[in-house]
Amino acid sequence: MSDWDAELKKIDRQLESMSDSALIPSPARTASPAARAEVAAERATTRTWGAFLRLALATALGVGILFWPYPKQCGLELGGYLAAVAAVTAGGLWSGLWTWRHRTARAHVLSLLLVTWGLLLGAIEVLPRIGYAKADPLRPIGWSCSAAPAGLGPGILRATPR
Repeated sequence: MSDWDAELKKIDRQLESMSDSALIPSPARTASPAARAEVAAERATTRTWGAFLRLALATALGVGILFWPYPKQCGLELGGYLAAVAAVTAGGLWSGLWTWRHRTARAHVLSLLLVTWGLLLGAIEVLPRIGYAKADPLRPIGWSCSAAPAGLGPGILRATPR
């Protein structure tokens, strides 16, 4: 006989010696109605303003990215813009965690929309550069300013041909 068989027989003997009521766990103690009401009141007033403050900051960042004042076609400016877009996405995640913890459903939906907004803005800039989407003059193929092909330079932006 192997050791496992002996161990299993030992466990079977222990279980047979116990009554069925000893095998069923006892129900958890319930709190008094006053204690439950106190906990519910504490949860209701638990700093939900902090979740809304985080959401307001992330929303301001998401709206402010629309007014980006610098060129973002290539180079360091593009890197700064993508970092700001990552901050919008991170802000949406940050506020999403807090709105989830504080059970604020509408605010949580807005946080998820901020995450989607950040991912969309990032995809608009990244996908043409990795060859997945069609490049245009505002979003050239290259990451650096010198990597742009000849057909997508500043001359393509002229209104009238020379």
